[in-house]
Amino acid sequence: MTTLEEWNDNLAIDGVLTFVRGQGDMPIVEIRNGLAEASIALQGAHVLSFQATGQQPLIWMSPDAVFTKAKSLRGGIPICWPWFGPHATDASKPAHGPARTTSWQPIASQSNDDGSTRVSFEMLQSEDTAALCGHALRLRLHVTVGSSLHLELETTNLGEHAFSLGQALHTYFQVGDVQQVSIAGLEGCTYIDKVDGGSSKQQNGAVNINAETDRIYLGTSGRCEIIDPSMQRKIIITSSGSASTVVWNPWVETALKMGDLGQDGYLNMLCVENTNAADDVVQLGAGATHRLQADYSTESLIP
Repeated sequence: MTTLEEWNDNLAIDGVLTFVRGQGDMPIVEIRNGLAEASIALQGAHVLSFQATGQQPLIWMSPDAVFTKAKSLRGGIPICWPWFGPHATDASKPAHGPARTTSWQPIASQSNDDGSTRVSFEMLQSEDTAALCGHALRLRLHVTVGSSLHLELETTNLGEHAFSLGQALHTYFQVGDVQQVSIAGLEGCTYIDKVDGGSSKQQNGAVNINAETDRIYLGTSGRCEIIDPSMQRKIIITSSGSASTVVWNPWVETALKMGDLGQDGYLNMLCVENTNAADDVVQLGAGATHRLQADYSTESLIP
């Protein structure tokens, strides 16, 4: 019996949740209920798509994404863990940590009374991941697919000493034209401008995207909105367990160098990421559990 068959025997929900083979023979969880549909790759517990019933897609996935073992997927919701960006002391370790390229195990599924569907995953530990992390950690992701998309990233320190935890839900949102988009909710925040050598700046007014943008906003409130007149909607992002928000768009030149963003893909995506980064890393005590939660929903701009 294959692992895929075992997952379907133990965790499938008739007519709602099933495990299938996706692109590159990658195992995928497909969810379709009366409220929404979504798909999640077992590599990285990577959310590939989410679309509430009667609405446009919320999540952007590159048409040129490469679905292959141990390679990060361009688009969707990669998980950066247990550090964000380059490793603080060892440049040989992979950027953003091993979680997004490691296989995960589905561990639970359920249909909720409100019609939503919840599925949980745990990152598989190996000698390689243990060596990279350098600490005994357990990582789980709980995804609830309903009228909104809810994610809970749960890290437990299984070691005897505290651990400095950095992480991000590196979410790629679908936008009509990023040049017309604005982001509300970050006004007045100090941010680290990584495009400008890591200089510290303050946000005045809404955030607009008209060039390469890579910023870590500090002291964020836990709610921001992507106002998208082209798609006639706003995306509402609420979060807990973090006080920093990353805004990223590679723009033209960097996108071309990446090679897997698709033709003019940068125009139709915008990353607004709930993170623990820079001054916002978590000091996770021995035996403690930290939960980073994010909820994504949309509202129409048409009265």
